Amino acid sequence: MTARSYRFSVSEFTTYPWTFEQDVAVYEQLGVDGIEVCEFKLDPARISRQLAMIPQHHLAISSVQPAVRTLFPSLSQPEPLHIPDRMERFRATIESFGDAASGVPFVTNTGIPPHGNIEEVIDAAVREYRDLADFARDRGARIALEPLNASIMNIETAIWTVEQGMRLIEAVGRPNFGLCLDFWNVWQNADLEEAIRNAGDRIFIVQVSDWRTPRSFQDRLIVGQGDILFPPLLRAVDEAGYRGFYELEIFSGDVPNSLWKGDLQQVITESRRGLDKAWQST
Repeated sequence: MTARSYRFSVSEFTTYPWTFEQDVAVYEQLGVDGIEVCEFKLDPARISRQLAMIPQHHLAISSVQPAVRTLFPSLSQPEPLHIPDRMERFRATIESFGDAASGVPFVTNTGIPPHGNIEEVIDAAVREYRDLADFARDRGARIALEPLNASIMNIETAIWTVEQGMRLIEAVGRPNFGLCLDFWNVWQNADLEEAIRNAGDRIFIVQVSDWRTPRSFQDRLIVGQGDILFPPLLRAVDEAGYRGFYELEIFSGDVPNSLWKGDLQQVITESRRGLDKAWQST
């Protein structure tokens, strides 16, 4: 493993203040390989024209964040209230991408367990995600379940470890239903490297940012400037056989000195430099 022997992508969450058009133009200028499309930045009246801009700027879609992506309501996505309506919104997102959905993982989280009932979430997830995965398969798309950090348990998620995520993925039992592996969310998991290697080809997308003790629900750092030890995690992902994108996904809201209010081009270039350094150390 050597520097730049990976494909580097940037999530539009990282450049939250920019428009979609700014994102694709600047990502290309910075030599980025891919983009995580966040649906909230797309205009339904011209989505086809916007999606056509991605290959025009020499980018690939590394993943998609639907505007409504959780099974149950969550703090960030409280509406609509009912699962059938939420899953219908998710299906509409996939449908809206047309041919651009082919091979692309659409990210999902479980949302808040009602009354703390995680068993209810799992039971509903197996049923609903099977149907969602079948819908996605018919359009060439994939679904990627993202375990979230324990700091947002009962706020955004009922799944907070890779092992839990994999148990649900195995229960759903669809080849196009896999894992979104976000290091910020799972780096504190016990036996994480083994869990990553065991995930194998179920890893659909890998996301990177760095950790400090959060001061809000949206408080991440540039890669290499926090507490995460990246080289062993990168090594485990490589040993799992993953050859997809490494996607920079940084949130920085409701905190002093927000990265979103600073030089976002620098955030991208410094994060890529930090990831390069981590790869050189594997």
